[in-house]
Amino acid sequence: MGLKGNIYRNTIYIRIFPVRKNAPSSHAAAPRPSPADYALLAEFRFALRRFIAFSEDAAHAIGLAPQQHQALLAIKGAAGRDGLFVGEIAERLLIKPHSAAELAGRLVRMGLVARMADPQDGRKVRLVLTPHAEKLLEDLSAAHLEELRAIKPLLTRLLARFDGDGS
Repeated sequence: MGLKGNIYRNTIYIRIFPVRKNAPSSHAAAPRPSPADYALLAEFRFALRRFIAFSEDAAHAIGLAPQQHQALLAIKGAAGRDGLFVGEIAERLLIKPHSAAELAGRLVRMGLVARMADPQDGRKVRLVLTPHAEKLLEDLSAAHLEELRAIKPLLTRLLARFDGDGS
């Protein structure tokens, strides 16, 4: 099974869809989840939700909405690139392009991002972080990395159980 998720407000919705890699043409039923599988999925989801709650609280504490934080992180995390296009932000945040455009406008008005003409195509506009956003994101990211280090043992144990080793 593969996972695809959407974050809407303060709730995470996870959609499970089958991943077929060289699947036989027969429609053999997948094994039904066991009570232990349900318990594992519930524990894993709870661990993810706790991290998301931490992240939302940390963003709110510095005056950002969680989606604003996610957009800033997406821009900063675009390895080797100077900013992102609105469509790329929509893709990375799993939102509609018009919602990403509205989000970008709010971030510009807040002084967190600036619009910059794309050097290859002047008709396109990249969104880049301002120095103020860089500082906010640095502090938020440091806190997030610390939290991830703290929950790494739990996540590692849970993920190892998906491989069936039961540890």
